[in-house]
Amino acid sequence: MSGESIGEIRKLAAQRGIPIQQVPIEKLSSYTRANHQGVLALAAIFVYMDLQTVIDQVVGSGATPLFLLLDGITDVRNIGAIARTAVCCGAQALIIPDKGIAALNEEALKSSAGALEKIHICRVTSLLKAVDTLHLNGILAFASMMKTDTKVFQLDLNLPCCLMMGSEDKGLQPYLVKAADQHFTIPMVGNFDSLNVSVAAGIILYEAMKKRLQF
Repeated sequence: MSGESIGEIRKLAAQRGIPIQQVPIEKLSSYTRANHQGVLALAAIFVYMDLQTVIDQVVGSGATPLFLLLDGITDVRNIGAIARTAVCCGAQALIIPDKGIAALNEEALKSSAGALEKIHICRVTSLLKAVDTLHLNGILAFASMMKTDTKVFQLDLNLPCCLMMGSEDKGLQPYLVKAADQHFTIPMVGNFDSLNVSVAAGIILYEAMKKRLQF
């Protein structure tokens, strides 16, 4: 698709922070039998929030920020499960990139048992800029790693913080690891060192809730 119309669509999408993907025409045709003329828009079932606005709201309410940043997690069921645990453990927001992550669709909502409607979702064009925003507001970034010296129970999770979780195969991108204030790991017994990312998030979030509720 090219020409004046697509140029206008790209311009308007950029102004509104709407990501655009180029795909084969067969992909568009799989969504509808109508004449799509080369362009389709998929409406989100969630309202995405500006990160700074969410920080202001959380801090203004007197709560201590506990956010999650998700990098490269492509399974909607994992995102749904993470959101469900996040709400149960008192986290206030999920930070996700506009590309390279599973679509937050009806399946994700179902997997979350409705939790995705009860937590702020911040979709950002740059995860690194999101970390900068966190830092400017006094919120620490803790990076979950496979191997590092600090154990999750050694973190001071009473502090305003954002837990950064990467994909199970690649982990966090190197620039996020570098930007983190502290790295931590979940200790495990034996030589089988792979946890499902939603299970890992549950362990970490429960540790944060335990410390904040002091039990």
